[in-house]
Amino acid sequence: INAEKVAVTGRKAQDKMYYAHSGYPGGLKETNFEKLIAHKPEMVIEKAVKGMLPKGPLGRAMFRKMKVYAGAEHKHTAQQPQVLDI
Repeated sequence: INAEKVAVTGRKAQDKMYYAHSGYPGGLKETNFEKLIAHKPEMVIEKAVKGMLPKGPLGRAMFRKMKVYAGAEHKHTAQQPQVLDI
């Protein structure tokens, strides 16, 4: 999935917030869509999909298999069959 081309409508770019907690008291960090898409575009897709998956071992296994990249370039290539002369 090419995460760089994600777009939202309206004021969601400024208003949509993403939260992360460090585990320490007062460790809640928040960032909006604009900053997250500029810093880590793949994280926007990952957070959206993870929220839709089932909660439990199956959902975690499904999430581990998902590949999200910031650009069009990635290391996964399609099959390139070669002609076999017999």
